[in-house]
Amino acid sequence: MLPQSHRHPQKKVPVDLDDEARFLRSWIERPLVTGAVTPSGKLLARTMASYVDPREPGPVIELGPGTGPVTEALVRRGIEQERLVLVEFNPDFCRLLRHRFPRATVVQGDAYDIRTTVSELLAEPAAATISSLPLFTKPVEQRLALLRAAHDLSRAGSPFIQFTYAVVPPIPKHPSEYTATPSQRIWLNLPPARVWVYRRPTA
Repeated sequence: MLPQSHRHPQKKVPVDLDDEARFLRSWIERPLVTGAVTPSGKLLARTMASYVDPREPGPVIELGPGTGPVTEALVRRGIEQERLVLVEFNPDFCRLLRHRFPRATVVQGDAYDIRTTVSELLAEPAAATISSLPLFTKPVEQRLALLRAAHDLSRAGSPFIQFTYAVVPPIPKHPSEYTATPSQRIWLNLPPARVWVYRRPTA
């Protein structure tokens, strides 16, 4: 369970049709931070969420949730809001996430430094980390550091789930350190995307 001080009272989740406009505005203002012009499509969001096992105990960390399409897919997947730790840099998106997912823990901070940002919020190892960060805007070593930190904060064998529009993996393959498994290309997403799942081998 997460500390009581980081929870929020129950609120009605609004129906908001302006997510595309919010994302476009954020992308125009900060393209290297937002990384996408539109939110993740529903099929992509469901594909990402499908790699999270609701039966696995522990928090679920989401990095760069934006307006919450993947968060919504995780809730529909059976992940209770109380288990969600949402790390978002954009303060406007943070306010929206708190309104839409009032029982989740929303942290405004640097998702690339998750040891500092979330480690004190975790009462037990995470069940999964799911990321919509624009990893290709960062050097390879920084991407590797993020993956290693996420695995260090998680249960053995837990997934780090990342989508990409690129044809190459967002984090290079490194068989001796972790496995990297791609999904089929999701052609119905605009633009088409693929999900990569990284796991640290169990002993």
